[in-house]
Amino acid sequence: QVQLVESGGGLVQAGGSLRLSCAASGIIFSINVIGWYRQAPGKQRELVATITSGGSTSYADSVKDRFTIARDNAKKSFYLQMNSLKPEDTAVYYCNGVLRVSPSGGPRNYWGQGTQVTVSS
Repeated sequence: QVQLVESGGGLVQAGGSLRLSCAASGIIFSINVIGWYRQAPGKQRELVATITSGGSTSYADSVKDRFTIARDNAKKSFYLQMNSLKPEDTAVYYCNGVLRVSPSGGPRNYWGQGTQVTVSS
């Protein structure tokens, strides 16, 4: 059974940094796109950043030049480095992976349980 587990959230002052990690476990044949999403109270979940299997990245305008997404395929781990944090970055952050569990299986979407990030002003 595939699991994605996030870690690294916490409370930080505005201007500070946090590094989120997402570890994938289980039988995994390939990992395609990895994305980090966030959901603030009373708001819809939004896409923060993505990274493809080839290493191409994309970012929401609100985090561009402050956040960096990265992946370590050998460790099946994925990261979101968040710098210059702002109070509006406060949210639950979720790791999402499009994975295949076998050569013949199609890609499926998996979510982690989320990790809370709180930025104080």
